[in-house]
Amino acid sequence: MYSRRRRGYFLLMGGCLLLFISAWAFVRLWSVPAAIAMCFVAMVIPPVAAIVGNRRGPDDRWWDEPPPGRGSDDKQKDLPPSGDRTSDEWWDELDGKKRRR
Repeated sequence: MYSRRRRGYFLLMGGCLLLFISAWAFVRLWSVPAAIAMCFVAMVIPPVAAIVGNRRGPDDRWWDEPPPGRGSDDKQKDLPPSGDRTSDEWWDELDGKKRRR
């Protein structure tokens, strides 16, 4: 799925560059308003490309999902909110908090 997102991102960004460069290289010689319109269209493409490039595919695991095969076993219940006990203890110590056990 990563290659599909990457391909879509690069196609959109390539189209953006093509619009921008062609607008000021030769379209402006015939019509300045058309060149400006092409630049406005090119201005909208990069955010759309970022959304397409970062979209979650149907088989992708998201950042807050457990890895496949790791269900709600006993170890999962004992973990602190971040999932890393040592890190949470360190941050609690820096914040001056004491976590109940």
